[in-house]
Amino acid sequence: MTAHTEVIVIGGGYAGVMAANRLTQRDDVKVTLINPRPAFVERIRLHQLVGGSHDAVLAYGKVLGAGVRLVVDTVTRIDAAGRSVELAAGGPARYDYLVYAVGSGSAGSAVPGAAEFAHPVASLEEAQRLRPVLDASPAAAVTVVGAGPTGIETAAELAEAGRSVTLVCGGVLGPYLHARGRRSVAGRLGALGVKVVDGPGSEVTAVTQDAVRLADGRELPGGVTVWTAGFGVPDLAARSGLSTDELGRLVTDETLTSVDDERIVAAGDSAAPSRLPLRMSCQAAMPLGARAADTVLSRLAGETPSPLNQVFAGQCISLGRRTGIFQFSRRRDVAVWFHVDGLPGGKLKELICTSIVKHLAGEASEPGSYRLHRVPGGPWRRQSLEAVRAEAARRDGV
Repeated sequence: MTAHTEVIVIGGGYAGVMAANRLTQRDDVKVTLINPRPAFVERIRLHQLVGGSHDAVLAYGKVLGAGVRLVVDTVTRIDAAGRSVELAAGGPARYDYLVYAVGSGSAGSAVPGAAEFAHPVASLEEAQRLRPVLDASPAAAVTVVGAGPTGIETAAELAEAGRSVTLVCGGVLGPYLHARGRRSVAGRLGALGVKVVDGPGSEVTAVTQDAVRLADGRELPGGVTVWTAGFGVPDLAARSGLSTDELGRLVTDETLTSVDDERIVAAGDSAAPSRLPLRMSCQAAMPLGARAADTVLSRLAGETPSPLNQVFAGQCISLGRRTGIFQFSRRRDVAVWFHVDGLPGGKLKELICTSIVKHLAGEASEPGSYRLHRVPGGPWRRQSLEAVRAEAARRDGV
């Protein structure tokens, strides 16, 4: 009888699906994907779910390979020593290799009243809960807290639908954007009627049922408060006794292998390679998923896994259903002056959204066909690691 290698992938998002599909290249590998939902969430479309223009879900049959077994359940604990995971409903499941791709969600906030009166939108369930709240109060003003991509997209989506929207930045609008890109986004938001509150004193200090209070004493009235300020990760790795960074991401080496156990690799938002994690994004998640799978496949083949070689192209943000911006960047993820905005920017954003699904579906039908994680990245990652290590040595007096 032929022996099989059992690989469990925890998390069915962009990184987990990419990893699971890619692992099916070998006939002697059995891949199980464990996810708490029975459908794939297009997380980059959650703002459309909030605005009512998209449901942000796909059947797994559209993106997951036929050779991947899907288990709809939640992993409550990882037993690294026993090479098994404990499921909330299904009991223990053993593995030979584990891919940790649990993703990210809303970060808990210490701001008084935020948990009681603000509505996060980082997960499918949160966006689905917000939708009927908005439907029940069609005339209510909306205050969106947080001016990263999620906040900007949500504010634009709701304003385009006719809502009165205030976007509270807590600092600058679109911190990642180049100054030119920021001016473009501000102009579009202004054209949509979004009131942007930025600069010193725009940090939120309290949320009540019908208002948002700022650090400079201002009080913004509003019927619905949407919270998009920051992301957190599940605490599964920490609860399981594995090494994590300060945010709870699983610490790995540059091959995405856990520093505690070479049978565990991580990918996506929940990975902290060399404690120098990449920006939480779909753009990073899929290449990381492919890299994690390649690490497992290399070990099965008796080869040395390749180190992380991540590159970035920029950041795309939709500004309503027709317009958007693609902010180009250097490969090390630093924004540059050049961007594409307006109608072309909107078309480019939609093209990227649809191409992501195509990449996953392509890997499902032809495992190993995805190549973007192998694009030469230059020396930036190595230089960043050297700088971090030099600073650590300076602090330690070495």
